[in-house]
Order: sequence, then C-alpha cells, then structure tokens
Amino acid sequence: MVKKVVIIGGGAAGVDVLELLLRGQGAAEEMEITLLKKEEEGFFSTCGLPFALQGMYSIKDLSLFEPEFYRAKGIDFRTETEVTSINLEEGYVRVDSIEEIRYDELVIATGSKPFIPPLEGTNLEGVYTLSGREDGEKVEAAMSANPRNALVIGGGIAGLQTAVAFSKRGIYTTVVEMFPYLLPSILDADMASIVQKWLYKEISFILGKPVSAIKGEQRVKSVIVGEEEIPADIVLMSAGMRPSVDIAREAGIEVGESGGIVTDRALRVKKGKLYLDNVYALGDCVEVIDAVTYRPRLSQLASTALIQARVVANNIRGISSSYEPCLSPTVATISGLQIGSVGVITEVARRYGIKIKVGKAIKYTKARFFPGRKLIIAKLLFEAYTEKLIGAQIISGETVAERINELTLAIRAGITARDIWMRERCFDPSLTMVEDVIVDAALKAVGS
Repeated sequence: MVKKVVIIGGGAAGVDVLELLLRGQGAAEEMEITLLKKEEEGFFSTCGLPFALQGMYSIKDLSLFEPEFYRAKGIDFRTETEVTSINLEEGYVRVDSIEEIRYDELVIATGSKPFIPPLEGTNLEGVYTLSGREDGEKVEAAMSANPRNALVIGGGIAGLQTAVAFSKRGIYTTVVEMFPYLLPSILDADMASIVQKWLYKEISFILGKPVSAIKGEQRVKSVIVGEEEIPADIVLMSAGMRPSVDIAREAGIEVGESGGIVTDRALRVKKGKLYLDNVYALGDCVEVIDAVTYRPRLSQLASTALIQARVVANNIRGISSSYEPCLSPTVATISGLQIGSVGVITEVARRYGIKIKVGKAIKYTKARFFPGRKLIIAKLLFEAYTEKLIGAQIISGETVAERINELTLAIRAGITARDIWMRERCFDPSLTMVEDVIVDAALKAVGS
C-alpha cells in the first residue's frame, strides 16, 4: 500500500525531509509525496541573501533547485499554494480554502517569520525585512536607487551582514540594538565588543536604546531612537524571527513557552495529552530542549533542521529515531571576521543558576613566526563544580567553524578543562601553534 506523505513548507526543513525520503530505498514506490509551499520558487537558500547583497554572487544563484527538478522525480511539488487548515481527526489539509489533500503522514515545516516590533511607520515604503527571495530583490533594488542613509534594527548576524552590504555600496549605515552590545544571543559583551571594534570604520552603532518610531509620509525619512532622530532612506527590520505556528495552533497542536510547536523526541506533535503517531514538526517552527540547561528554546538554524529532518524521515520510513537535546553551534562571517558560539553564554548560565568558571585567551592561529598568521580569541565556560565545558565563543580571521565543531563534540562528551589541556593535539607551524588557544583558555578558567 502506498503511503501518502504531505509536507507543509518548502524551506530548508521541508526540503531536507523530502530529499531524505527520496534517498530511501524504494521510496518512489512506497510513498506518494506532496510538498506545499506559499513561495513561487523551488528550494531557495535564504541564509545566502546578505552575501548576495554584498555583491559576492547573484540572488538568482540562491535558487538551488527549481520545482520541476522535484516534479520530474514524481513529487507533487506545489508552489504558490497556501495551507489554510489542518484536520487532524480526519487526516487531511485544506489548500487555498477549497481543496482537501489527505495524508497518512503529515510533516509541519512552516518555518518562521520576521518579528515586526509594534512601531509607528513599519508599513512605509523603504522599510524591509529579509526572509526570502522577494525581500532580497526589494532590498537590492532599494540599494541601487542611490540612497544616502540606511538603518538596521537589530544587531544579530543577518542584520550585521546586511549592514556590511549597505556600507560596501557607500551607504551611511547605522545599526540599532536594544541590548547594550551586539550579537546578544551568541556572545558575551566582552566578545561582542571585538566585533564592534572590527566594524567601527564601516558602520555606526546605537546600543542599549529602543526604536520608538519610523517617520515619513508615504516613504521612510527617519527613525526615532531614544530621543534622537536618525535620517534613513532604507530601514531593515532584523529584530529576530518568530515561529510560524498559526495553522498548527488552530488545529489544536500545542505550542510551548518559546513560541514553537511542542514535540516529543521523535518530533511528533502534541494535541491535548497525546503525541500524534503520524504528525511531525521540525525546523524554525518547533521548540527544542537545550542540552545544557534542559529548558525549552528555539534553534532556528539550517544545521538544526537537517538533523531533525533525518529523525523525521527515518520515523516515516519505520526506522525508530529520536532528536537529542540541542547545542546549536553557530558560526558567521561578518566583514571578514569569523565568529562562532556553542552551548550557553554567561547570561544564560546566570539566568538558570549555573555557576561557571570562565577562561579567555588570545593567541595566533599559526606559529608566531609563520606568515599569514591571524589573531584568535577564545572564551570557554565551564560548570564550576564538575569543570565540564558548557559553552565556547571564538573570534578570528580563520579556523573558527572547525573549532566550534570540535567544541560541540567536547560539550556533548562531557569533556573537562583537564581533558582539554592534557590531551594530545596535532602541530605544524603552518597550521597551528604547539599549545593552542583552547588550551590556554581552559588553563585560565581553572587557575592551573
């Protein structure tokens, strides 16, 4: 008997599930797969938009697969199609308020939407978000209209990367962040200050002050920050993303304290007191359990969605699989500076009453005599009593992603400070120092 699988959402999470189901042996014969998405394109890489705006490649290059690619594989891949409701009792979704599509297995991958603060003027011309191809094309067109001033609301990764794009085009750019420092979800204040100093020649910053209004008649002219009025021809709203959970909530599916859909470890959704055997959710729209605090939160990363997709695809195919608590390793490049973080930051540890020991070190990425070496700054957080690693932040011009991956494994394995400084490490002067910055940070954390 052919199993009907319906996937709601065609972003990274939904397409990852589709791809993994297609790779399964005999999938084409065993399943009838329908994917439904509101956007007109096939598979589009939204996280590449800031770099496209910086001129590294075209926005068109971010369309990785057209709908016809999947349709040729026998998939009912529907674009510009909106799911308006889910009927869990009878096992169907309603499309565009008229058509009913039945399912045996349902996957909810509805993603996220930009958070729009409740401000005057957010509907003015010249005010943008950056959450898809259409947004990117609008911002690109606005950048080509010779604006003088741009203002970015939000000092997170996407906001800063897009601010760099504005600056590279000769647009005077200001970033406003309500927190007193940049990147508050992944860095401590001392590490964030390094990023700010790196960018100070390109971008102006207003930190620790809220935006109170966006001014203009039909088109934006300025932004009120605190008591100051900042000229702005372009405003980018980059104040974070919120899970898109409306149709799930309306169907009676439970939404958690973080705003994401509640699931069990198999990523099955919950209605009432029961987890539903044939309805899954993943990606930006679900909440996860943090692997350090064991509290619910969001992890809106493509890398998170990929692991969740493996769990969902396996379970649909009858292979029991579960999603473990989440560490959310995060890396980014901002104007040539690589930034990485994994585990908890100091503020999160404090919020949950976790006492910590902290070590910070600055060294080179290669031997001090080797040409091309770069500075690297590492900050490690250890649980005070066990001295187990629970958080790490790295900033450098190179090798950040590799180190964050290594430290993610270290946290998962329960590695202690002593484990870090006593283990063997590879060495070549062209690649690393004989005693790595990670070792120095661990030694400083425990005072040895």
